[in-house]
Amino acid sequence: MEDKHRIYEQAALGGRVGFGNRAAVVVVDFQRCFVDPSIPGGGDFSDAIEETVRLLEAGRSHGVPIVFTVVAYDDPARDAGRFIEKCPTLKYAVAGSEMVELDERLGRRPDEPVVVKSFASAFFGTTVASYLTGLGVDTVILAGCTTSGCVRASAIDSMQSGFRTVIPRQCVGDIAAEPHEANLFDIDAKYGDVVDLDVVLAALPAPAGNATTG
Repeated sequence: MEDKHRIYEQAALGGRVGFGNRAAVVVVDFQRCFVDPSIPGGGDFSDAIEETVRLLEAGRSHGVPIVFTVVAYDDPARDAGRFIEKCPTLKYAVAGSEMVELDERLGRRPDEPVVVKSFASAFFGTTVASYLTGLGVDTVILAGCTTSGCVRASAIDSMQSGFRTVIPRQCVGDIAAEPHEANLFDIDAKYGDVVDLDVVLAALPAPAGNATTG
């Protein structure tokens, strides 16, 4: 079996993008129909949600903008297009239902926007990129589910939108381990930096009122 690490290293993949001048957190699809393992296609992302709560609490204390996304349709069978043929869990994502509500553990605040999307990427057909650009954001920190689906698509579009893209590995999850690890490897090689959450927390700016000068 070929050594993927050696092959990618020889191809000079995996360069670092790092952090820019202003970061934002984008939390992708931690909504009821995807985080409830009793729902077909849903998963138990408790660990990732708990770590995302750590990220959010730190981000809030540091004045970092936070955006949430959910998938929702007035009529999933009509509005989800080909997507629902591949991902039938989307039939539960009915606008206005409890299935599209964010997991309450995230503790979303009123000033943190929830952007409704129809497809995998947080950026495709939404206002996320323009909203973040308007805030002067140059770095997107991604959390959410699933790693192999909407997180991956969002990471690619984040990069393609010109943002430095960082994924704290503890803050994303998938319903199966192999696609989770494979996609983290691929994202880190080509689209963004996959790092430990502690690296992200250490890179956040000083909290408002506590900045120091050298």
